[in-house]
Amino acid sequence: MKIRKVCIIGGSGFVGKHIAHWLTAEEISVRIATRHYEHAREMLVLPTASVMEANVHNDAELDRLLTGMDAVINLVGILHGNFTESHIDLPRKIVAACHRNGVSRLVHMSALHADTNGPSDYLRSKGEGEKIVQSSDLQTTVFRPSVIFGPGDSFLNLFAGLVKQMPLIPLASPNAKFQPVFVENVAQAFVASLSDHTTFGQQYDLCGPKVYSLRELVEYVALTTGRDLTVIGLSDRLSYLQALLMEWLPGKLMTRDNYYSMKVDSICDCAGSGNLSNVFGIRPTPLEEIAPLYLALQRPRDRYTRFRDQARR
Repeated sequence: MKIRKVCIIGGSGFVGKHIAHWLTAEEISVRIATRHYEHAREMLVLPTASVMEANVHNDAELDRLLTGMDAVINLVGILHGNFTESHIDLPRKIVAACHRNGVSRLVHMSALHADTNGPSDYLRSKGEGEKIVQSSDLQTTVFRPSVIFGPGDSFLNLFAGLVKQMPLIPLASPNAKFQPVFVENVAQAFVASLSDHTTFGQQYDLCGPKVYSLRELVEYVALTTGRDLTVIGLSDRLSYLQALLMEWLPGKLMTRDNYYSMKVDSICDCAGSGNLSNVFGIRPTPLEEIAPLYLALQRPRDRYTRFRDQARR
């Protein structure tokens, strides 16, 4: 099965931009769907990419996006908000649009430990979205990554912003476990699966090579950015109360649903952590190999050096 034209729904986001780069490197035409054209303008420099502004929740606009495509990649996901619309209704609409437009290949982004019986609305809705995709008669592949890191991420960079402002952090769920996976590894796996018929009907957990507690990750970010930090790990009850409070603050750094999600450690079993290498031939990249390259710019001295170098150009 030769894939020549791919539509990425959610293509202007963090992971989508990396997938688009890999696809264009393979000389595959990429149609990037975005709600706001400005969010994807940087993608226009890619030689085989086009950007289409659309409301992907509208059936007519989905048809416009999928016309002439060989495959669809769905990356839409949210951490708070209308989970039903984004994680359940949209996959159902995408499956129906694929049928209407003769698109047989669908690659879907889910989440590690997505489960219709999970402890949070996020995990339950992601689990329901998986079922919709997998029960269709399309040629589907589902990816379930742990938290994804890389330049421009909203994970480690979030911590970097917090430790820059706060020398002391009361940390909810400090012992929650994560197995961060590099965004380039995730993008490579998506692209490698497109034309590989052995991945049809399969789902793959994707994880990096090492497990960390949330406390360890926050302390690592502080060390890498040269900040003095004291972490106070909160009890389970205080973690819930902090999530409840932050749920009402602008930006929603944390919600009760996030708290419930962290009840399930975002780590892979042995088979899951080996999917990158064993199935796709990709070496899982350690966090310590990449994170310092972009977190270092949060260090005051390194920012000064960068500005000085720019001034000398």
